[in-house]
Amino acid sequence: MKGRLLVIGVACLAAVVLAGGGAYLYFFSGLRSSPSALGLSTPSPAVSGAPPSGSPAATPATGVAGSWTVTAGSVAGYRVKELFVAQTSKHDAVARTSTLSGGLTVSGGSSGYQISAITFTAVLTGLTSVDSVAGRDVTQRDSFVSRQMDLQQFPDATFTASSASVDGTVTSQPADVSVGGMLTIHGVTKGVTATVKAQVTGAKIEIAGSVPIAMTDFGVSPPSVPFTTVDSQVTIEFDIFLVKAA
Repeated sequence: MKGRLLVIGVACLAAVVLAGGGAYLYFFSGLRSSPSALGLSTPSPAVSGAPPSGSPAATPATGVAGSWTVTAGSVAGYRVKELFVAQTSKHDAVARTSTLSGGLTVSGGSSGYQISAITFTAVLTGLTSVDSVAGRDVTQRDSFVSRQMDLQQFPDATFTASSASVDGTVTSQPADVSVGGMLTIHGVTKGVTATVKAQVTGAKIEIAGSVPIAMTDFGVSPPSVPFTTVDSQVTIEFDIFLVKAA
């Protein structure tokens, strides 16, 4: 009897050790991961130097002033904290879409630029989860998000702003910009402030940044995902490239 109890005790101890090791691996290895926040790219020498043949460089010599439209390479999405059942450490759920449109107008010169007619739209039905969790298919989250946000009825998110100011040095180095505007999600429009970095890279303008929101402000309840609790606070991230209209 004592021998049997000893065996059971050893088995229980082994289970505890293995569970602890599993928890360690889960939290401190690559078994779950999230991509870094979207930010400005690092231009290669070819991009930061002369533009491709036939493309006007966005420099003071040719002028940044004019109309600019969203082009390929642009990405937007969300980042939200979620907590799995029986866990204590939250995970960053991240989803992104590359279906974006819109643009802006630039006026002024090297002493400073004024930005107007700012409009960007992201197609939310294109959102795809890009984080990873061992043993879980994170793309299943996308269907929950779609239903919770009524994306069949409200497929887009749109940010608009009437004006913003950018330092003239943006043509030679990244500039920090705070842009107040209106964000429409789920048919609800609210005032928000975007924290942005902007730079000119060859023949393109790149703007990257984030907008913090509470999904409940837009009439959206945190997704009800089995065995998972989702925060209401969401960070909208974006990295947008624009080309000058002909």
